[in-house]
Amino acid sequence: QVHLVESGGGLVQAGGSLRLSCAASGRTVSSYAMAWFRQAPGKEREFVATISWSGGRIYYADSVKGRFTISRDNAKNTLYLQMNSLKPEDTAVYYCAARRGTVTTTRYEYEFWGQGTQVTVSS
Repeated sequence: QVHLVESGGGLVQAGGSLRLSCAASGRTVSSYAMAWFRQAPGKEREFVATISWSGGRIYYADSVKGRFTISRDNAKNTLYLQMNSLKPEDTAVYYCAARRGTVTTTRYEYEFWGQGTQVTVSS
């Protein structure tokens, strides 16, 4: 299967920025959508952003729209999440995910998951 490894998490002050990366390896797939989800302590994993294989379709959760930007570099098999104007409520473990189908905001529809990277935003 496809293996996903997130990186770039860390501690940042409110209003600051971070850029997350997700490197894909293992089985090569021709077309797949990718996404970012996050999970805060005591909460369910929630959708953040998703992007199609071509990059032509992008969707964001309302909570991050205007602050986060998702992108991908297929030549590098890497997914990115640029996070600006971070808020304490953005604190969570961020996971990248992939699926062979088109974009979706539903976590159950993603087949492959990374192990997550911690993002902590201090007030």
